[in-house]
Amino acid sequence: MALAGRRDAPEPPDFGILKRLARDQLVYLLEQLPGKKDLFIEADLMSPLDRIANVSILKQHDVDKLYKVETRPAPGASDQFCFLVRPRVRTMRFIADIVNADKMSGRSRKYKIIFSPQKFYACEMVLEEEGVFGDVTCDEWSFYLLPLDEDIISMELPEFFRDYFLEGDHRWINPVARALQLLNSLYGPFGKTHGIGRCAKMSYELWRDLEEEGDGEGQGRKPEIGHVFLMDRDTDYVTALCSQVVYEGLVDDTFRIKCGSVDFGPDVTSSDKSIKVLLNSQDKVFSQIRNEHFSNVFGFLSQKSRNLQAQYDRRRGMDIKQMKDFVSQELKGLKQEHRLLSLHIGACESIMKKKTKQDFQETIKAEHSLLEGFDIRESTSFIEEHIDRQVSPVESLRLMCLLSITENGLIPKDYRSLKTQYLQSYGPEHLLTFHNLKRIGLLTEQAAGETLTAVESKVSKLVTDRAAGKITDAFNSLARKSNFRAISKKLGLIPRLDGEYDLKMPRDMAYVFGGAYVPLSCKIIEQVLERRGWQGLEEVVRLLNGNEFSVSDSAVEDNPAWDCQRVILAVFLGGCTFSEIAALRFLGKERGCKFIFLTTAITNSARMMEAMIEAKA
Repeated sequence: MALAGRRDAPEPPDFGILKRLARDQLVYLLEQLPGKKDLFIEADLMSPLDRIANVSILKQHDVDKLYKVETRPAPGASDQFCFLVRPRVRTMRFIADIVNADKMSGRSRKYKIIFSPQKFYACEMVLEEEGVFGDVTCDEWSFYLLPLDEDIISMELPEFFRDYFLEGDHRWINPVARALQLLNSLYGPFGKTHGIGRCAKMSYELWRDLEEEGDGEGQGRKPEIGHVFLMDRDTDYVTALCSQVVYEGLVDDTFRIKCGSVDFGPDVTSSDKSIKVLLNSQDKVFSQIRNEHFSNVFGFLSQKSRNLQAQYDRRRGMDIKQMKDFVSQELKGLKQEHRLLSLHIGACESIMKKKTKQDFQETIKAEHSLLEGFDIRESTSFIEEHIDRQVSPVESLRLMCLLSITENGLIPKDYRSLKTQYLQSYGPEHLLTFHNLKRIGLLTEQAAGETLTAVESKVSKLVTDRAAGKITDAFNSLARKSNFRAISKKLGLIPRLDGEYDLKMPRDMAYVFGGAYVPLSCKIIEQVLERRGWQGLEEVVRLLNGNEFSVSDSAVEDNPAWDCQRVILAVFLGGCTFSEIAALRFLGKERGCKFIFLTTAITNSARMMEAMIEAKA
């Protein structure tokens, strides 16, 4: 699909059906245990469950008491226990303890385990080892997809990143393939699939296998999504490590958006209680500022409050009939908007306070220097000072990783010095964290061979392109290298500026990082869609360690007039940031297409670092 000139973007498909399917299946599973029952819910399933089926729906289907997994049941508990859990070994041991304790006390109960999104063989093995496999019945709740907004679907699997990219555990690839199969059956068939990364390739191949085994549902009807793009998180770590400066990203970095909602504390609400706010396109204020650079947000909010005041002031000259109409039709909406406006103003003030404390401007300046490749020594000194002042273990780690990835690894002297200072500042228990970061390729030390880039470039001038490629590949295989500088140059990720970058009227996706950098992941998607494949990007693909693919489904009619040809499903395996979402929304507006996001979880730099940290507080 060559990205078309500017047209109005098509409407996204209705993802409400995904919620209804999940709710209906859960109700069916609960009703298979008739009568009163107590429900034990895994902590990280509570928020997703709340978006699908609230407490009143559970109560309607004979759920009596609700417990968090790891909580012991009360003495007068029900005769039936239902466990809604993730497939984890430690949870199986907890369930086995409850069953065995009941056996010891001679209490007779029925037990049902519902695994979400699917059960793993290891879980059944543990139940068997603990001697309770025959006492429980097991079922699966195929809850793969949670729509967080009209264009964002999350699998709510934050552990995917660590399990796959660090541990090399492939168990979550099956849920990804099944999620794609479900979307294809509801909104497909998808015409073209592009992707890059090992995990993307495996997920695609498994999905195709599942399609072949199935009965080809959805064939022959008009699709609602035309293109799919799968991308591994390790294709682009740099974007995820950068500080976010669009409003939604900053709210996530500061307050942690969880499952589409955020808890605003007393510092935001100007009262003594916290408020849980759902952040989506239904929020009239938030939907207008979510993708904006933070520097524009205050101006917008103050203008909005003036407009709101003007609407309130209209009451003054009204007669009784007009006043009656105003109260019945407009007042409720205005009050709701006023409440949201004051919350977002409070959130902005809170973000400003926190960021001023953390030398945010200095940090951004250091990041921009790293991205552009200037003043590297100065940035290294900034990171050393950051560590010595013990600003934050996660932040220090993030900056070290950004330095390492943009520089293709740290020179041994710098690596040892920064590592020593970090361990002295934050504790020797972080040694394992460094091992994890090295293994995943986020914080590496340049090996002796890696300083041969100058030799490599001289040799490549003397031999054919093909031989040069082989030589470079040999150098690459010495360690997993990011090759960020070369990729950045090839794709023009650092915009050339004549004067100031206008953040009010952005001209490209770089605005999501203050005009300093176009997110690599988004640039790849743009280029591949523009070229209808990977042709002409061979050099970039080689620098990204390959595993790219582009496949057309011959059974799907390629009708450029169809709106679905302008709807693209961007699948991020290992997490997606709000900055990437904002950048692709901008691209969609510019090119008259609509991006839908499917991610294993929403991520940011702090979540990525926390997934790697081994030190237990």
